Parts: sequence; C-alpha cells; structure tokens
Amino acid sequence: MSYASFASLPCTLGRPAALLGERWTLLLLRQIFLGTRRFEDFQSTMEISRSVLTDRLSMLLDEGVLKRVPYQHEGRTRHEYRLTEKGKDLYPVLMALRTWGEKWMSTEQEDESFTLEHRDCGGGVRAKVECTDCGAELTARDVHVTARA
Repeated sequence: MSYASFASLPCTLGRPAALLGERWTLLLLRQIFLGTRRFEDFQSTMEISRSVLTDRLSMLLDEGVLKRVPYQHEGRTRHEYRLTEKGKDLYPVLMALRTWGEKWMSTEQEDESFTLEHRDCGGGVRAKVECTDCGAELTARDVHVTARA
C-alpha cells in the first residue's frame, strides 16, 4: 500500500503511520526534539543523504509539522527548521516509542548517547496513557472499544 493510500485511510492511526512510518522521518524528528535545526547539522549528525533529507523535510513542511525560519549566516539569508504546534504535539509519540524501545529492544552493550530528565526534579522521562477523567494510568486491558454507528 502506498503513502497516498495510507494517508487517505479513514483511520486516526493509518494517516499518522503514513506520515511517520518511514524510519528517517522518526529519526529526523528525534534530532529536531534534541535541538538540531539546520540542514547541514541534520546531514552530519544522521549521516543521511541530501536527497532523502530534502524529501523528508519537505514532507514535514507540507504536512505542517515543521516551518522554515530565516536566519543570517555569513551575510546570507538561510533557513532553519522549527517545530510547529502540530510538530510539538508529536513529542509524546516519540517518547512512547522510546519507552517501548528501552523496555523491549535495548541491549546490555547499548549506551544511549543521551538521557532525558525532568528539568524541575531530575527524574526520568517515560510516556504513559491515562484516563482523561480520573487520570488513572491505562493499559490495553483497561480500555473498552466501541464502534461508531
């Protein structure tokens, strides 16, 4: 199934999967949340080809996840990439993937190049799913699914 096919699905999981499902897109978003903003910095940090990087940045711009912001460099106007509100709302998605990956896919030899800590208290960071009314933390077993008519 092509990107366009997924993107047009009447499914609130299928459409985001179409946007985020390619591995470079998720790694690019990780770098943006870590503070990378400039094309050259993405390319050198990620060792991604210029054409793939251009394609992924264009897609995120077109989807309204990123915006281009001008800056001056050596007397020339250049652009950096910043998250929009739509893009910032992807933070819990990336954190959920990281939380899952730490639990199920990390190895003893692996040493992540960075840690995440709460600025206020220094505690660790993880994603969780909670009830919008009572705040209880939920798993799939705690949720009842009702089909819409």
